Amino acid sequence: MALVLNEEQQLLKDSAKSFFSESSPVEAFRKLRDNGKEWSPELWSSMAGMGWAGIAVPEEHGGLGFGYVGAGLLLEEAGRTLAASPLLSSALVCSSLITALGNESQKQELLPAIASGESILALALNESTRLDPSATATTATVDGQGHVLSGRKIHVIDGAIAKAYLVVARTGGAPGDPVGLGVFVVDRDAKGLIASHDRDLDNRLATDLHLDAVRVGPEALLGKPGSAWEALQRTLDIGAACQAAELLGIAGEAFERTLGYLKERKQFGLPIGSFQALQHRAALLFCELELSRSAVLKALQAIDQDSADTSMLSSMAKVKAGRTAQLAVNEAVQMHGGIGMTDEFDIGFFMKRAAAARQDYGDHYYHVDRFAQLRGY
Repeated sequence: MALVLNEEQQLLKDSAKSFFSESSPVEAFRKLRDNGKEWSPELWSSMAGMGWAGIAVPEEHGGLGFGYVGAGLLLEEAGRTLAASPLLSSALVCSSLITALGNESQKQELLPAIASGESILALALNESTRLDPSATATTATVDGQGHVLSGRKIHVIDGAIAKAYLVVARTGGAPGDPVGLGVFVVDRDAKGLIASHDRDLDNRLATDLHLDAVRVGPEALLGKPGSAWEALQRTLDIGAACQAAELLGIAGEAFERTLGYLKERKQFGLPIGSFQALQHRAALLFCELELSRSAVLKALQAIDQDSADTSMLSSMAKVKAGRTAQLAVNEAVQMHGGIGMTDEFDIGFFMKRAAAARQDYGDHYYHVDRFAQLRGY
């Protein structure tokens, strides 16, 4: 499939660019941070009103069914202005897991509320600082017709604003086994569930959960006990590829701001962009951005087409976009000189967000290893 956008996708991209630049510029992020807030419910309400909370939710369950290429375009433009929302964590990651595992009753109950923006869910998967789904040790013990959940989850993205959690727990097997994993819907007010929140370096909150014999009914289990592995892998593919799209937006904005500065800042009576050494660095970054753009679009297309290469392409996109974003923000700070190190200048915000986003849904090491294994190494 050609690595170009069709007319509908281009219209969506243009609409998203206009929306985020007007409704959530970087100045809005600074204001949120200075006021001790991590996101804007009003912004999310506006996004939901445009149908974006249901962009990947099937039409029969209240969504747009537009696909993940469209979702990636939204996240790329959100990355350009550092707009914080539960679009990725709830509307894409959690909705995809429910769609893959849930029965019709669960889908009808959960998906329309997600698509409308009314309900925010968060995936509770990580139990260590390094993503490793098969190492899940949280247990789900049969209790009558329901289950009792016990264990600990860390760094739950958007867990502080979630109405409920999709908790990955082990119904069988031992830590290290890919089999035996189940996904349970746990209300944030469930007895025995203790949540604590910490602010990341990018100003967003991450949540740690302690599950102390949390009892859930049979309706809380998505799918059959122990059968969540394949659906979980696809969900993480979606998370990685869409997070790569946000990283692409961060990198693109950092590059454009740096390019503008190179044209304006003068030394020895000349724009510093006329210096050949800086031109070479800017040209290299431009090439890396174009390569990353192709990798991200290919991964998102693979998800929409349910390609057999989806996992490999998603890992490739996450690694490539992460590396490019790191290069872009580092170059931005260096080429801006001393002013790039100050809090008064916005470029530092992009560096912090890029560092955090590179860790979400699998870091560089996880995806390089995964890519190698999928390629037969």
